[in-house]
Amino acid sequence: MPAKEPAIQSVWTRPRRSRREQPALSREQIVTEAVSLLDAEGIEALSMRRLGTRLNVGATSLYSHVANKDELVELVVDEIYGEMDIRLDDPDGWRSAAAGAAESLRGTIRRHPWMASVLGGAGLSYLGPNMMRNTDRLLAVLEAGGFSLTEADRAMKTLIAYVLGFGTSEAAWLTALARSGKSQQEWAESVWPTVKEAVRPYPRLSEWYAQQNASDDGDGFSYGLDRVLDGLEARLRSTADAV
Repeated sequence: MPAKEPAIQSVWTRPRRSRREQPALSREQIVTEAVSLLDAEGIEALSMRRLGTRLNVGATSLYSHVANKDELVELVVDEIYGEMDIRLDDPDGWRSAAAGAAESLRGTIRRHPWMASVLGGAGLSYLGPNMMRNTDRLLAVLEAGGFSLTEADRAMKTLIAYVLGFGTSEAAWLTALARSGKSQQEWAESVWPTVKEAVRPYPRLSEWYAQQNASDDGDGFSYGLDRVLDGLEARLRSTADAV
């Protein structure tokens, strides 16, 4: 009989190591400083050595609390997810609560654009307490609205996929804008001549870009969100009619 493979370890389930340090260092301090570093300089700046310098400790002290950089990323991603707000008692019902959750997640990504670049490789971050709490709350919102648990899970994943897809593009834009040192208006004015020339052979793109340059009609997030919710609402009605 082949030997049983060891279970995959998670930073969330492994007992914390006890070690006396001077000065005292906690996992919470490490995560807070890591988020500060990421917000200021982006994911490229994150390293155990760099973080240790900011905390005035050696990198080995960090390894007493996290096994490696991947685990650190799991911790900071869950920390950021803790900023999300999901209302269980929205008086306007499940659709309003789901829209509020989507807007909250989008706002979280906008405040921390680096987050979009690490979500795909954030290991077992879905086991983090903030992530699990928000997942459970959003499932509760959808179940209260009439979705079965299975349908609620699928609806939640569809909603989150839309937000993350939009948020990834938006985060890339915000990161590029920050690196340019320009305001959004300054960037638009400086890039418009190049865009106008590039789209000249394409009539529909030329017309669309001209319209965008002439008016400010929002960023399209609400439009897409409404269409996703329209689809989920139609699905809810169809499943109710089938019962």
